[in-house]
Amino acid sequence: MSENPEDAGDYPGLEGDERPIPDGHEFALLLTHDVDRPYKTYQSPYYAIREPENRLHHLASMLPTRQPYWQFDTVMNVERSLGVRSAFYFLSEQRLWERPVREWLSPRAWRLYAGRYSLSDPAIRGVVDELDDGGWEVGLHGSYDSPRDRDRLRAELGAVEDALDDEVVGGRQHYLHLAVPETWRHYRALGLRYDASLGSSETVGFSHGYGLKRPFDDEFVVFPLTMMENALPNPGKRFDEAWQICVDLLDEAEANDAVMSVLWHPRVFSADDFPGYGRLYRRLVEAALERGAWVGSPGAFYETADLAARAGDDSRVARR
Repeated sequence: MSENPEDAGDYPGLEGDERPIPDGHEFALLLTHDVDRPYKTYQSPYYAIREPENRLHHLASMLPTRQPYWQFDTVMNVERSLGVRSAFYFLSEQRLWERPVREWLSPRAWRLYAGRYSLSDPAIRGVVDELDDGGWEVGLHGSYDSPRDRDRLRAELGAVEDALDDEVVGGRQHYLHLAVPETWRHYRALGLRYDASLGSSETVGFSHGYGLKRPFDDEFVVFPLTMMENALPNPGKRFDEAWQICVDLLDEAEANDAVMSVLWHPRVFSADDFPGYGRLYRRLVEAALERGAWVGSPGAFYETADLAARAGDDSRVARR
């Protein structure tokens, strides 16, 4: 479900195509992870019915000692071994039982609110501390109901910053649910430096150009999403096809000095539940590094490329 407005790319402030690739690098690859459902809950019986050949695995996932979607260590170990860091965007959203009773049987409400977590959960706060201490970026995952609601975004940002005990630099909207340019005005007013919600969960590619955007021609930037793992062929069944798409995108990024951004949800690093996705991610990052890419989180790229200082620079690269 990709919920950018159909005309999102038509906003006049998105005409620029700035590509401030750090010296010594061919292009940039920004790594991001949306933390939607770190706990496998209602999904266990659902998939047990949908995938009878894996019924025992899915039912066993309901045991309290089994948490197949809790893949933070897996992601960190992969990235640590490659010498890179990424951004994890955390969600502060109502859970299903906090919604009106009339919604409890709604399939849409289950999709949006069931299986959520709390930023007051000691395990969540612990992993936020671990990520922060290890050099990963912790950011905001704005809730589905927040694109036009500054007060809600302020509260959600406050919850993430309380867990982090530090300021957040940027984030991405849940389900890419974005209002253009209202959400960006809210982000900027709340002190955020970037948003990474412009893009699609259904298609991959540089549909919004090869560079970052400055919708208000100031310090606030938008990093378009190039590829979400959901939009690829299932690498557990069609790995070579999924990998070829990644290769083609890396070729295009390298040829155009692009700022490429990718999203892998942490849960897909569960090899039993989502075979192939973790392997594909590692191979993508390895290939980018071999090609001389700058690889890291959007927040780190913002600092490395000195994007705040470049805001008033008329000689910015590629306002094309």
